[in-house]
Amino acid sequence: MKKCVFAGTFDPFTVGHEDTVRKCLRLFDEVVVALAENRQKRAMFAPEVREEMIRAVFSGEPRVRVVRWEGVIVDLLRREGTDIYVRGVRNAVDFEYENADFFASRDLSDTLITLYLPAEQKHLQVSSTLVKNCIAFGKPYRDYVPAAVYDIIQREGKNHV
Repeated sequence: MKKCVFAGTFDPFTVGHEDTVRKCLRLFDEVVVALAENRQKRAMFAPEVREEMIRAVFSGEPRVRVVRWEGVIVDLLRREGTDIYVRGVRNAVDFEYENADFFASRDLSDTLITLYLPAEQKHLQVSSTLVKNCIAFGKPYRDYVPAAVYDIIQREGKNHV
């Protein structure tokens, strides 16, 4: 069985994240979506809510498994029994950041394979930061998140349009 890990803080989970997971489902038998706990970032949504967002988007897809993770990615890959780490990239800045991260992780595991999946053109501007800014300033963001995520954000009572 071929399995990959796609990790992020997903604060919140966007249409770009969803697209990356759906592409992974075309390549792999199982996709582990790892909700990373990054204490250096101040999240808008609690980990439980972010996990609920991802589960809601893929509620009918048994090949997607959501886990929470705090630590280095190579340890999660070992635990999951895969060497394949998927990263979505929107632009050259993302690529440079991800590539630097790859080389640092490669020092910890020489079996690591990082697969870069480019964003669709219609999602190039979409980021969790964009969504959080839209929420904070009362601007529309419905097109940037999956419908299930939008519903959860509404329920959470964040400022919204």
